[in-house]
Amino acid sequence: MDIRSLRYFVEVVEQNSFTRAASRLHVTQPTVSKMIAQLEQSLDLALLDRVGKRFTLTDAGQVVLSRAHELLALHAELKVELRDLQHLERGELRVGVSPQTHMAIDSWLAEYHQRYPGIALKMVESGTQAIERDLRKGTVELGTMLDYPGNAATWQDFEALPLVRSPLCLLAPRDSRWQGRQTVALAELADSPFVFYGDAFALNEIVLDACQRAGFAPRITSRSGQWDFIASLVRLGVGVCLLPKMFCDTLNAGDFTIVPLAKPVVEWNLMLAWRRAGRLSFAARAWLDLVRSHMPHGVPPVRLQ
Repeated sequence: MDIRSLRYFVEVVEQNSFTRAASRLHVTQPTVSKMIAQLEQSLDLALLDRVGKRFTLTDAGQVVLSRAHELLALHAELKVELRDLQHLERGELRVGVSPQTHMAIDSWLAEYHQRYPGIALKMVESGTQAIERDLRKGTVELGTMLDYPGNAATWQDFEALPLVRSPLCLLAPRDSRWQGRQTVALAELADSPFVFYGDAFALNEIVLDACQRAGFAPRITSRSGQWDFIASLVRLGVGVCLLPKMFCDTLNAGDFTIVPLAKPVVEWNLMLAWRRAGRLSFAARAWLDLVRSHMPHGVPPVRLQ
């Protein structure tokens, strides 16, 4: 049984004629007769009680007719919904983002909403490690993740686009001993208390690894997953922190000591990732096309299939 045979059956009954049904369907009468016969064969039931050129519905035919109307209506709705998805008139896009990435993508999110107002954007906020788990489970389609030596093996399972590359800077209280410096070496911070990041944030691993290579383990006095709150703690003298320059540039420089980190230079490399083996929705592929359109050297668009 298929949708076309049901449609032919309904048309025959409504027209009370194979000939008129064939005319309405723009096919030959033998084609209509063949489709009805195939429908009866697939159900192993007679649907029409034929007497010459006239017919009446059998009990089975009555049941099939009532259900056929429902199925044809559902099929029509399905086609509309799929068309809307393909043309991005409705749908949902779930993206995993860390709270610190808003400034990197908020204008793109606004542009996406303007282009596709029917797509519901759902942002799932968490750290890189939690976003990676959500991507693997399929609870989000796309997610922002950091690229650093410690997660090099991760990219075997993910495709990614680079979003932001920003060096880390020392953020310290205004009257710190580094005030007025052009750069600071990480080893100079060995005896300083640190304000660190939430447990799920990959930036922990990046900074811990850099400190270890510089010959010390940082003394952590506080943690937060919100960079604004971290900055407030630094301003109040709770400790120092290493934060991306792009965020430090948004702060009131008069309230802090902000110095680029050198020896070594440590970078915050933000990527937009998705599962290599996964199939992206139309909404997700449209988001990737938008992001690519803002990349400086251009990347071929994702083709909607």
